[in-house]
Amino acid sequence: MRAAMKKLGYMDTYHMMNCSIENPPDALMWMDALTAKYDGEGKKFTREDWDQLLGNAQAVCDWPSIAFAKELIEAYPEAKVVLTNRDVHSWHASTMRTVYWRVTDHELRWLSNFDWAASMYYPMLKKFFDTFFKGDFPNKGKEVFEQHYAEVRSLVPKERLLEYKVSDGWEPLCEFLEEPVPKDSPFPNVNDNSDFVTRSRRRNRNQMKNCLLRYTVNTVATGAVVAGLYNVGVYFDLIEPLFFSTSNAGGK
Repeated sequence: MRAAMKKLGYMDTYHMMNCSIENPPDALMWMDALTAKYDGEGKKFTREDWDQLLGNAQAVCDWPSIAFAKELIEAYPEAKVVLTNRDVHSWHASTMRTVYWRVTDHELRWLSNFDWAASMYYPMLKKFFDTFFKGDFPNKGKEVFEQHYAEVRSLVPKERLLEYKVSDGWEPLCEFLEEPVPKDSPFPNVNDNSDFVTRSRRRNRNQMKNCLLRYTVNTVATGAVVAGLYNVGVYFDLIEPLFFSTSNAGGK
């Protein structure tokens, strides 16, 4: 849907990629929102908070925003809502192979202790599954899916709600959003997750290399500083007298 929305001119369509890859610090605000909603810790988000996080976005889709359907609908009552319908069983199977696999990825969990981006993204991802999916996606994911769809339908007036399937193509979506149908442009089908694990592991390897590089640079830089200080001390004849006077301090 993000690709389709961008094709229609909604260039800043907020998606999970925003906080997982494009701007990981966003995950910190999402974590605050999750903690406030599910743990009762901190202030629950208001329109002002959502504007700070999503204010530049023209549209919002995917997770983690789905955990806040009610809050976002209430914060932006003028917004139109497109409810993308999917078969719950195929959706669950797909998510088990992709995003749920990611939250159980041991490499990503390890990286979260060392990598700048993973340290923000992974805790939020785990928190999302532990709260929105009640800590048991394999067994409760389908139930939560059905509850989510029912909640959205109960909150949005019919005139602002489009029940939509990607297979419906451009026409119903464009009519609902009052946008022209793109000419000579088939509806984008980029939700191919066949190589999700491969891409994720490649990203893990790149992050591991970055961690190793930073560690090496910091170690070399620290060693250079220590060596430089030592040489300066020797040059000014400070190192040896210092040790000499210390070792003979008890003889005074």
